[in-house]
Amino acid sequence: MTKITRRTFGLLAGGGAAALTLGARPAAAAGQVVVGTWGGDYQNLQQQHIVDPLMKPKNIEVIFATGNDTERKVKLMAEKRLPRGSMDIVCLTQSGAYEMHKNGTLEEIDFAKIPNAKHIVPQLKTTYSVPHIYTGRVILYNPKMIKTAPTSYADLWKEENKGKVGVIDIQYQTTIESAAMISGGSLHDYEPGKAKLLELKKMGVKIYPTNEAMAQALKTEEVGMCIMWRARGVMWQNAGVPVEIAYPKEGLVLYVSEMSIAKNARNKESAYAYLNAILDPAPQLNFAKHMGYTPTVDNVTVEGDLGPRIMFTPEVQKTFMVQDQEYLAKNDPQLQEWWNKVFKG
Repeated sequence: MTKITRRTFGLLAGGGAAALTLGARPAAAAGQVVVGTWGGDYQNLQQQHIVDPLMKPKNIEVIFATGNDTERKVKLMAEKRLPRGSMDIVCLTQSGAYEMHKNGTLEEIDFAKIPNAKHIVPQLKTTYSVPHIYTGRVILYNPKMIKTAPTSYADLWKEENKGKVGVIDIQYQTTIESAAMISGGSLHDYEPGKAKLLELKKMGVKIYPTNEAMAQALKTEEVGMCIMWRARGVMWQNAGVPVEIAYPKEGLVLYVSEMSIAKNARNKESAYAYLNAILDPAPQLNFAKHMGYTPTVDNVTVEGDLGPRIMFTPEVQKTFMVQDQEYLAKNDPQLQEWWNKVFKG
């Protein structure tokens, strides 16, 4: 989770003070909704599979406010006391939505206004957000380099895999958490994971800055195994990266991309229409096809070879685990400091 420090707030807010203070746009007519979102494929797929087929027929104009989630959180905080903010829908990670909910910037969702909400997978539902897409944390491995298919996070520490394991810098939280799960810790206590990761460091673990860098390392066989979200594994397989997907017996910790309504949104009825549209089976299926994420509703049928790669079996669903957002909110600064100064030092 990206924490908004006073310095970060000052830099971002200062850079766009006029826009943030004044709400960034004039009063909008009915039938308009501003969606604060990530750009790239995620925005393009919203345009193609949500806006064009589902919102335009309702004469609802969708305006995308593109940026990263830190910028959206800064906007929400800067505009908190304004009667009307600059965003209606806010796309955030699970951690980001929880953080903004705790800060009082998000609307409590009236699910009676979202007919498709009755199909939401129960483990993904909150009172302040609607889950758009989700996936689970798995182990990716190259069977050419990793002779025994992994079944546990502990397999990264096997002597036979020494020097073949990679971790990702930006995923420090989930990496420490995974190590804690096999060393006496839990989703509520990451501390035992620190000593376990230092063991992996002695075994020659390779650290990569981004997910994309890890994909390249796996493709060139610089490493043969890593912890990663399953959706990325599906995407990388489609791109020709030689990896298989293994489910850790410790359980499947979920990643959820969520959408919320800003408490001071200008167009709440249009926002509710958008939230209902993201849960429609058609766009849910198309996001699964193009991004490898699993639908967050139970009324989507994924046919052919894609089904087993995208959907989770009932047996796997029983192992679903959700991160302790309150623990992360309190401990993220010290976890990041340990990672930077000790693990990477």
